[in-house]
Amino acid sequence: MKLLRLAINVIAYQCAWFACVLGAAAQRPLLGMAVAAAAVLWHLHCAAQPRRELRLIAIAALCGAAFETLLVASGWVRMSPTVLFGSVTPLWMVALWAAFATTLNVSLRALRPHYLLSAVLAAIGAPLAYYAGARMGALQWVHEVPALLVIALGWALLTPLLMKSAQHFDGFAAA
Repeated sequence: MKLLRLAINVIAYQCAWFACVLGAAAQRPLLGMAVAAAAVLWHLHCAAQPRRELRLIAIAALCGAAFETLLVASGWVRMSPTVLFGSVTPLWMVALWAAFATTLNVSLRALRPHYLLSAVLAAIGAPLAYYAGARMGALQWVHEVPALLVIALGWALLTPLLMKSAQHFDGFAAA
């Protein structure tokens, strides 16, 4: 059962990622947001303590909104519209951060106590994901190298914080 939950978690997140990125690239961000919302709702449905998971998802979405706002406001990256309440952060990207949070207590659970390893993996994986998103048309580089460096640094800092938050807001602890 745990293996099935892990596989569903990975597949749901990947579906959300592709839907958000391809939806943004096609100027149809609501499609990706709907898939990400479905992944989050399924995750909450499966959680033994959904309120704890919901708090973690909110923390990740807020961190993501702040980080993406800084990234876009810096002028290094341009993303499609669909703005979050006066910021420059596209809603599809915030939805993607919420979907990412669903992995923290399930498929990324083993990484939670390993802050340095999670930071290193995030510093490598996040720029690759953004680069793939740019290649698919979801965002445009204004200054590619500085943007990738900021993405690597930002994710290397935020991921261990999210891992620590996941330990505190673990809705799957009793599952």
